[in-house]
Amino acid sequence: MTTPGLAPVPEDWSRALAVVAHPDDLEYGAAAAIARWTDQGKWVGYVLATSGEAGIDAIAPDEAARLRQDEERRSAAVVGVDTVEFLAHPDGLVEPSIALRRDLASAIRRHRPEVLVSIHYGERWPGGLNHADHRAVGIALLDAARDAANRWVFTGAGGDPWSGVRFALFGGSPDADHYVDVTGTIDRGVASLREHAVYLDNLADGTVGKDPEPFLRGMAEAAGAECGVAAATTFRLEPL
Repeated sequence: MTTPGLAPVPEDWSRALAVVAHPDDLEYGAAAAIARWTDQGKWVGYVLATSGEAGIDAIAPDEAARLRQDEERRSAAVVGVDTVEFLAHPDGLVEPSIALRRDLASAIRRHRPEVLVSIHYGERWPGGLNHADHRAVGIALLDAARDAANRWVFTGAGGDPWSGVRFALFGGSPDADHYVDVTGTIDRGVASLREHAVYLDNLADGTVGKDPEPFLRGMAEAAGAECGVAAATTFRLEPL
C-alpha cells in the first residue's frame, strides 16, 4: 500500500543493475520504470539468481529453465535491456549464502552500476508470506553491494572493486517511499510481462496477475493517483 508524500526516484545516474530471483519478478511492476530509464539513454542490465526451473508444475525443470530464460530475454528486450545473465542457483532453494554474495558482488564489479533494482525482500507481502527466494536475494544483494566495494573480500571476483552504488530500489514494497512516473511506459511494462506466455498460461485460472493488462495497469493507476501522475511504479529506496 502506497502512502501520500512519496518522492520521485532520483534519475541523475546512467547505469543500473536489476537483480532478482526469477524470470518474471521484474515484470510485475519494475519493468515499466526500466523502460522509462532506457528511453532516457540509461544502461540497465538484468541478473537473475535462478532460471525459474521449478516454477511450472507441468514442465520438467530442464525444459522449463530453457523456456523461461528465452521468455526473460524477450521480455527484457521489450523495455530496452539486452544484457540478461542467469546465475544458476537452484529455483526455490536460494540461500543468502557466501556463494550468492560472491556471484552478485562479481556482477556489480563487472557492470559498475550506480543503482541497484530489485523487488521487496521482507518477510511478507500484503496478504501473504513472501517467497523464500525473494527474501534471500534481497538481503544478499545489499551485502554484495558492500562486498563489491571491499578489495579484500572476494579477491579476483569480477575485477576491480566498485564503490559507486548510490542506492538500491525495491519494487512492490509495502513501505514504499519513492515512485517513478510510468505514464508513458506502462504499455511496454504490460507487453514485457506478456512475453512470459508459457509461465502465464500455466498459472491457475483466477491467479492474481495471470492477465497482465488489468493487473499491472490497475496497480500503476492506483499508485499514480497517490503520486499525482497518471501511472506510477513505487519503490523503497535504500541508500548505500
